[in-house]
Amino acid sequence: MSTHAAARVAAPTRREQILREAARLFAERGFHGVGVDEIGAAVGISGPGLYRHFPGKDAMLAELLVGISERLLAGGELRVSEDAASGDGSPEALLDALIEGHIDFALDDRPLITLHDRELDRLRDTDRKRVRRLQRQYVEVWVAVVRDLYPDLPEHEARAAVHAVFGLLNSTPHLGRPGALPGRTETAALLHRLARGAFAAAGERQAD
Repeated sequence: MSTHAAARVAAPTRREQILREAARLFAERGFHGVGVDEIGAAVGISGPGLYRHFPGKDAMLAELLVGISERLLAGGELRVSEDAASGDGSPEALLDALIEGHIDFALDDRPLITLHDRELDRLRDTDRKRVRRLQRQYVEVWVAVVRDLYPDLPEHEARAAVHAVFGLLNSTPHLGRPGALPGRTETAALLHRLARGAFAAAGERQAD
């Protein structure tokens, strides 16, 4: 595939552009602090033109929060299935892969973390329950891997450790603006070491 063809494939759709800018603006100003016209202006279309893609801001918020929950779960399950299919992986390597995938989200989609913390309760009840269900399934993917690596770790402690690591990795919105952070590679490596250290501490306690 040529460079130009690859660029065309990778270019975000107008719908994806709208969601990206909506996430950024909602995170910066709050859901009620952003109008449809502002989102339209950010992607170069009129506010009413957005209604060709979304019925309103509520639908954008739902797609953002449900969408990221679906992507995280699908990514976690894919890593587990690929590991099972290859047959030559290890629980440690699989845990590293899960951590790396979540770090990519935490560094590249920081506005979505802020949105989840601030705006989840604004979703319709059905959408909010769907997000919670997807999140529980994602946690259980990690719990299974953690317990494979640390078989003496009780399930409830493994689950607590997973939630603690999520809290750590999802702290990226509080680390300052991207320009204030060290390089992405350095930040990712630091987060990875901290996450592995947290799991090791939980596992070592059971081994003592």
